[in-house]
Amino acid sequence: MQKNIHLALTIALICVFQAHAFCQNNVKEIKRFEKNDSQVNTGAKRTGEYLPLLKGKSVAIVANQTSLINKTHLADSLLSLGVKVKKIFCPEHGFRGEGDAGENIKTFKDKKTGLTVVSLYGKSYKPLPADLANVDLVIFDLQDVGTRFYTYISTLHYVMEACAENNKPIIVFDRPNPNGYFIDGPVLEEKYKSFVGLHPVPIVYGMTIGEYARMINGEGWLKGGIKCDLRVITLQGYSHNDYYSLPVKPSPNLADMGAIYLYPSLCLFEGTIVSVGRGTEAPFEIIGHPKLQNAKFTFTPKSIQGASKNPPYEGLLCYGYDLRNFGEMFVKNYGKLYLFWLQGTYNNTPDKATFFNNYFYSLSGTATLKQQIISGVSEDEIRKSWEPGIKKFKETRKKYLLYKDFE
Repeated sequence: MQKNIHLALTIALICVFQAHAFCQNNVKEIKRFEKNDSQVNTGAKRTGEYLPLLKGKSVAIVANQTSLINKTHLADSLLSLGVKVKKIFCPEHGFRGEGDAGENIKTFKDKKTGLTVVSLYGKSYKPLPADLANVDLVIFDLQDVGTRFYTYISTLHYVMEACAENNKPIIVFDRPNPNGYFIDGPVLEEKYKSFVGLHPVPIVYGMTIGEYARMINGEGWLKGGIKCDLRVITLQGYSHNDYYSLPVKPSPNLADMGAIYLYPSLCLFEGTIVSVGRGTEAPFEIIGHPKLQNAKFTFTPKSIQGASKNPPYEGLLCYGYDLRNFGEMFVKNYGKLYLFWLQGTYNNTPDKATFFNNYFYSLSGTATLKQQIISGVSEDEIRKSWEPGIKKFKETRKKYLLYKDFE
């Protein structure tokens, strides 16, 4: 039986308040702390650990706007320290983080440093042998947000693979994971592998990017099971019990911590007809559609250079829900994917036959979740179906942890 979305969202609000209260009690028990960049030494900051490794070496870096040592870009810092940086590789969204989601990034010359910036989100996801010919090692320093479909871990995979194939060591400068305090979601099935999901992990995997690199290498996930010469410059002052507030937005449409906490749950909407607010001031914090029933909040997407060019429903009035208060206040403490909005919007969409598109399979990593939503399976039952995969993954994950785990 279909739900009234207004009533259902009221119930959801009550449930989230209850979850918030429950989680607040648990926060005290597990001593979860709020931390920021001034309280954690990232791998990039620990120059004493890695500068000796770079002495006399020609270096390439995989970097973007998040690759900072305090407020100075990694490329500028390394050059000022006399490191022979030969080139830069950049991921989705580009070197300065100004590219739209899915926008092809072209290779160019950086005006400030004069270095060639080779795109790993254009003609190729993987450095070519010629790209690595004049370097001795590669440094990887990108801020991940801890979800399988956030493409920086796919970039990591292909950089590691290229390094293995071309006998180049890779050093990963570790950074905290802002969603690194829980694990949830279906494990990716092999048939749905893509650049938004390459590995058999849940949607939220609870690992830093350095730990994840160790898992890619250790589990033989690179092509042919090859392994790269990997070193991780670890964090100081971080554990998986901690919340971590990012000092700079990791990509154009994740503008604040509320969006980062909502992203694991809301990104699934990218595989549906529902807008996640691209082309507004609050991407990944509002949802809506021109024909969504019983919804009072409205927004009109517009094209925004460097964030959302030609967003879905550009210029059309969308009806939906403003979730900005849910991010940092509730979902952060919930510690799970929040499926209610997906279930509720499906139930209140007039044309259900067009609600999902094929991209939903890539994002969810399975065909099962779509069918469960269509069939009206409860959230509890959906979660039970994930448990065997999550349990198996946790056994794999714990072999590669570098920091105290959450309890």
